[in-house]
Amino acid sequence: MYDNMQIALDVSAVTKQFVKAKGLRWPWKRKNDDGRKPVVAIDNVSFTVRRGEVFGILGPNGSGKSTLVRCIATLLLPDQGEIVVFGHNVMQEEMAVKRLINRVSVEASFFKKLTPMENLLYGARLYGMEAQDSRKQILAILDRLGLKKEDVYRPMEEMSRGMQQKVAIARAFLTQPILLLLDEPTTGLDPRSKREVQAFVEELRDRHDATILLTTHDMQEADSLCNRVAILDEGRIVALDTPAGLKAQVGRSNGHEVTLEDVFMELTGKQLHREEEAA
Repeated sequence: MYDNMQIALDVSAVTKQFVKAKGLRWPWKRKNDDGRKPVVAIDNVSFTVRRGEVFGILGPNGSGKSTLVRCIATLLLPDQGEIVVFGHNVMQEEMAVKRLINRVSVEASFFKKLTPMENLLYGARLYGMEAQDSRKQILAILDRLGLKKEDVYRPMEEMSRGMQQKVAIARAFLTQPILLLLDEPTTGLDPRSKREVQAFVEELRDRHDATILLTTHDMQEADSLCNRVAILDEGRIVALDTPAGLKAQVGRSNGHEVTLEDVFMELTGKQLHREEEAA
């Protein structure tokens, strides 16, 4: 289906580790380097995402999903390997990559005393967008995400987390990135807000020329939204295929329809829903 399409994202043999201190000698000093234990967050990960594709990364808390997204977004540098976004290397051409992407994280940052309109206009100005045109686009996007007009003009600090997450998605899409990084965009949202965000992602997939990388622990979300899904466990990709292809790897159990959670448990011996408790 995608063989002749342009490669939007090429992640090749990427490894990222952090140094974790075993203990502290003094309150303000860490132990010497030989007392530190490296923690591998991403371990030799490789995959490609084709233009126009919604590519899902499915995994529990601590699997490395957010670290991987931060490397793609140039917020972290990989220790090994290479990441290329539409032909631009993230380490060598950081500014070129930043112009092509935008990112939504689980905990989005805003000027909480300002309204959604003020926050989004500020973001638009940073990208050199005209205020008059931006205002119309902001209202249209927020309306599609289910935000009432009166909420557009009240301070962010008065809004629920779900409403703030919708504003974060609007801010990311406002710049019309050709690669949109959605890092667990629906985690912690109420069911209605979750459905509205998922519907907007479906609209981006079906009507706009946007490539989307979606990290999630929600199996149904990945199944319904993604063209292909990579299952990440302890920093490694343990399987990569279409949702249907992944489910075909696991036989039916007790006559029940196979889910992506069944696939994950079969491959890792773990349960994805443990992240729900930590979220």
